[in-house]
Amino acid sequence: MKILLLEDDPILTKEISEFLRHKDLFCDHVYDGDLFLKKIRNETYDLFLLDINVPKINGLELCKHIRQKLPSAMIIMTTAYGEIEEKSEAYQFGADDYLVKPFLLEELWLRIQALERRKGNSHVSTNTQDIGDLHINHHQKLVTRNGQQIELTPKEFKLLLILIEHQGIVLSKQQIADQLWDEHVETNLNTIEVYINFLRNKIDRGFDSKLIHTKVGFGYFIQSKQ
Repeated sequence: MKILLLEDDPILTKEISEFLRHKDLFCDHVYDGDLFLKKIRNETYDLFLLDINVPKINGLELCKHIRQKLPSAMIIMTTAYGEIEEKSEAYQFGADDYLVKPFLLEELWLRIQALERRKGNSHVSTNTQDIGDLHINHHQKLVTRNGQQIELTPKEFKLLLILIEHQGIVLSKQQIADQLWDEHVETNLNTIEVYINFLRNKIDRGFDSKLIHTKVGFGYFIQSKQ
């Protein structure tokens, strides 16, 4: 599942993002409405967490925009205001759920799970993924290519999932590092190159068609060449 968080409080953003990543969910974040619109023009997401009072364009207007453009998307509003009028307005604009700050992160997790069940799009049920002849079983942490099992370390498996979540999109070393480590230590981004090489040796070595590619000067991406 890919989640986009709209939140202008940097501390809360960090807490929510890291919590969701610990739940094996991918979480992007932006802090104003303009950046949010730019983000959804270039990438697709399954669920949106929208703070209402943010700069540029507020969360309610963005909720309305999402519901018009992406009717099947899941939307949870977050706000410091808990009056029934605010809740009613959010639901009228197309929100699926509404959380009043401050809230427990575990409560957010329960709301996400409940929303998935209602939408018939359970994260638990969609446990396999394919790219070309590469097959990933998320539950069993199992990776095979052309029927051949590939042994990955936990960090290599997480790196593979990051690349697949952005299939065909070039990610910089910094972008990868921000997802690969829950608290990124700003030292030696060349470590990413090392991990990419480890993964490439396991995923691509011995196969004519290469899946992991380098865009020189920009970063890395995964894509099946049909």
